[in-house]
Amino acid sequence: MESAEIRRRWLRFFEERGHTVVPSASLIADDPTLLLVPAGMVPFKPYFLGEVKPPFKTATSVQKCVRTPDIEEVGKTTRHGTFFQMCGNFSFGDYFKEGAIKHAWELLTTPVADGGYGLEPEKLWITVYLDDDEAERIWHEVVGVPKERIQRLGKKENYWSMGVPGPCGPCSEINYDRGPEFGVEGGPAVNDERYVEIWNLVFMQYERGAGIGKEDFEILGELPSKNIDTGLGLERLAMILQGVHNMYETDTLRVVIDKAGELTGVRYGTADDSDVSLRVVADHMRTSTMLIGDGVTPGNEGRGYVLRRIMRRAIRNMRLLGATGPVVGDLLDVVIRTMGQQYPELLEDRRRIETVALAEEAAFLKTLKAGTNILDSAVTETKAAGGTVLAGDKAFLLHDTWGFPIDLTLEMAAEQGLSVDEDGFRRLMKEQRERAKADAQAKKHGHADMSAYREIADQAGSSVFTGYTDTEGESSVVGLVVNGVSAPAAHEGDDIEVVLDRTPFYAEGGGQLADTGRIKLDNGAVVEVRDVQQPVPGVIVHKGTVQVGEVVLGSTAYAVIDVQRRRAIARAHSATHLTHQALRDALGPTAAQAGSENSPGRFRFDFGSPTAVPGSVLTDVEQKINDVLARELDVHAEVMSMDEAKKQGAIAEFGEKYGERVRVVTIGDFSKELCGGTHVHNTAQLGLVKLLGESSIGSGVRRVEALVGVDAYRFLAREHTVVSQLTELVKGRPEELPEKISGVLAKLKDAEKEIEKFRAEKVLQAAAGLAEGAKDVRGVALATGQVPDGTTADDLRKLVLDVRGRIQGGRPAVVALFAVANGRPVTVIATNEAARERGIKAGDLVRTAAKTLGGGGGGKPDVAQGGGQNPAAVPEAIEAVERLVAEAA
Repeated sequence: MESAEIRRRWLRFFEERGHTVVPSASLIADDPTLLLVPAGMVPFKPYFLGEVKPPFKTATSVQKCVRTPDIEEVGKTTRHGTFFQMCGNFSFGDYFKEGAIKHAWELLTTPVADGGYGLEPEKLWITVYLDDDEAERIWHEVVGVPKERIQRLGKKENYWSMGVPGPCGPCSEINYDRGPEFGVEGGPAVNDERYVEIWNLVFMQYERGAGIGKEDFEILGELPSKNIDTGLGLERLAMILQGVHNMYETDTLRVVIDKAGELTGVRYGTADDSDVSLRVVADHMRTSTMLIGDGVTPGNEGRGYVLRRIMRRAIRNMRLLGATGPVVGDLLDVVIRTMGQQYPELLEDRRRIETVALAEEAAFLKTLKAGTNILDSAVTETKAAGGTVLAGDKAFLLHDTWGFPIDLTLEMAAEQGLSVDEDGFRRLMKEQRERAKADAQAKKHGHADMSAYREIADQAGSSVFTGYTDTEGESSVVGLVVNGVSAPAAHEGDDIEVVLDRTPFYAEGGGQLADTGRIKLDNGAVVEVRDVQQPVPGVIVHKGTVQVGEVVLGSTAYAVIDVQRRRAIARAHSATHLTHQALRDALGPTAAQAGSENSPGRFRFDFGSPTAVPGSVLTDVEQKINDVLARELDVHAEVMSMDEAKKQGAIAEFGEKYGERVRVVTIGDFSKELCGGTHVHNTAQLGLVKLLGESSIGSGVRRVEALVGVDAYRFLAREHTVVSQLTELVKGRPEELPEKISGVLAKLKDAEKEIEKFRAEKVLQAAAGLAEGAKDVRGVALATGQVPDGTTADDLRKLVLDVRGRIQGGRPAVVALFAVANGRPVTVIATNEAARERGIKAGDLVRTAAKTLGGGGGGKPDVAQGGGQNPAAVPEAIEAVERLVAEAA
């Protein structure tokens, strides 16, 4: 039975039994504590935690999941993989243990011809929690499983919780006996290789307290509403139904292995090393395809780094197998054709996925050879010095300059018998982030205590957003939070968070910045609102300061937004939609939105593109946008079902979470997108859009920045002023400026070349004097000195080589010269063959000199270069070189 059929049967079985079929959520987790969805129940987590009331009593899904903690084990064993599909059925206060158990048994054992999976009942073994007598009774008395095939296990194996205080409960696992060829008999308590777990039933009936790990926590009592969360691993069931030994031999992975073998001429099953590489390629390419399909792009942080890491690991393993050219395109084709049977969106989005993946492959192949050479040199140097640990700065160089994920460096170093100074690497990474002032905490409320907001949601329900039609209106204060805790009142000067039952304030989201404004209470109190967020679904929180009076829970309020700011943001948001469509028209569907920010009078828009957008294309895009403004197209919004929105061709943003009912914003006949933001009523209200340019913000992702309305006009007015000034300076017309300025720059460049030539000749004139003034240090001619400030490193190198060539007589010679350029000291040292025969190497001398200067350096035995931070240390560095030469001579 193919994997796609396993999925279809699962969903059909539970849908026929009254379950709502919930489509797989994106792999991009809608949870600030997670990078990617690691388990099938994650999309249902808000329901289990009581944050949101579930819209159904029972549900079923087949959820895409990615886990990467054991990525280095992928391929080495046949049990580890990064992507998997979790089939789940869920009950929220509906059926409990007996219902879940009966459903599971029926689906597994019903014959294939009747819609089930057709597993032999006698091969199924059951585990229950130690004291779960109820579950054992149901399995034995209701279902009919013999007691000898029911085993009791402890908390570690058969008890579930989220690892934090909250819902928990015992589990019951269904295991399949694969037969004696997989090990000794005795059930899953004895051998989990032979008795493989295929389905885990979690009975959420208790509340757990604080504790550590899977076993050390207290059970506080029973939950008021008992829930069911089950998970069946699709790949594991496929392994059994397809009669293969492991998941890599199932239909969705074996085809990728075979394609990798075809591309490299290596057959799976012939050697352990090549089998490991083939499994790595199959797993990682499938995971990469699914991640890109859900909108992840390669990068150096977060989920982008996860994707880059596994893609580059797959590409390198293809190299180890013998591939010499690009391979990602062929491998992607197999994955998309195979997984597209279950996820048709992969087929629809093939072009974009290929564009992102091929760009990442091209970027990595450019650096792989050079980076590998750097690593090999570092390994050789480390081994020559008797070391067993590759320095952290070498690993950092590979990561920062050559794009080598640290995991790849660890793996390649281990292949040559070395470990890596990971602490040193991570220290340098931390320093780099601090220098760049990277804000890893940008997501507001990411790890804050949500209990106060959940309490407000439970008591007052969801806030009603009136801002699509109103900019002000009456409301009531239904929640107050001060210092993260619910409060009955707040006083003048307090920073507070106010929740209203209805509000015209837009909470930041979908790329649109929040509204600002004021909330006036009936008692005269005033709150200045500076930010608006939605920390839990439905609760709109107004962050601000009490300017006057006392804010009291339950008060009547009048909320007023800053209308001018809202209108400026609305213009920017509508312009973003126009830019998105114009870019897609120009570049194709690969120019999909990858992020945006709409602020007053300006916006930025991120989109997929493997290369820079030519200036001519950007000009055409800008022209098209402004043509649309002149057409005075109406803008309207409509709420409809997701299916209807798709039929109408509405564009959805990757990574956004949408419900069954969605809001579609349409701009005339030009643009149609899913969007919850605020917009203008007609494109003429935008006035003008000016694209400032585009740039790269990551592999395969570009960013356009633009101004809208009055801000665009002001920019053009400034540009006009500058052009007028330039035309006056060069005595020409505006259209002649490029030619005239190019002429001036060309003359300036020629003059600089003449100056450079004169300066170089002057420096080289000193060569004869330096050679004649060389000291005799134990038979070695040593020429040292400091040349005039401003001498470049290239000129210094030429001078050193010239001086070395002028020292005659076949005697050993060392030339060590220093200069200060741009406030930093630089040194170049050269030795002749006779000096090297005495063991005097330029690289050794430079390292000592550069260290004295407060820096570093290196090079070959005949010539080397270094630099530092302290110009005042040049005399000391010269003395250090003299001492080393004397010792070596």
